[in-house]
Amino acid sequence: MSEVNDKDEQLQEEQPIQNEAAQAPETEEPKAGEDFEQKYKESYDQFLRLFAEFDNYKKRAVKERMEFAKTAGTDIVTAILPALDDFDRAARSFQTVTDIQSLKEGVDLIHKKIWKALADKGLEEVFPQTGDTFDADVHEAITQIPAPDESLKGKILDVVEKGFSLNGKIIRYPKVVVGA
Repeated sequence: MSEVNDKDEQLQEEQPIQNEAAQAPETEEPKAGEDFEQKYKESYDQFLRLFAEFDNYKKRAVKERMEFAKTAGTDIVTAILPALDDFDRAARSFQTVTDIQSLKEGVDLIHKKIWKALADKGLEEVFPQTGDTFDADVHEAITQIPAPDESLKGKILDVVEKGFSLNGKIIRYPKVVVGA
């Protein structure tokens, strides 16, 4: 019997060890689960903050673009204001001036002043010549007429309206008549 008692004691000693081993992972799993849950909450919070920050950035960028669009022409208008002042003075002098030649010279000076101000801001004329080859990337054909000469087919026969480019980008295409 002592053998049976010895085996019972061994089993009793082994069972608590097995119970402790079985319980140890249960206590670690919730810790691991809690740790995962904590990391998830932190990551989700970080994501929400980043998303909100990005949303605010987009709203700010849209608002800045709208403000820029409202004030984009300020420098051009400011450059033209002196010429407009000259036009006002010229309009007032129309009532009293008897010498038309001086009026003409004054208007020509104002015209040159406006063109200089606009040229300083990057405005250039796009004015094709009669006989130039038609290019759809640079010209706008408003009509085609029969070419008076075979060599003028596909060429510009008349310029109805000159075009303009601003800093190298065409903002108004010249309107032309093309020979067919």
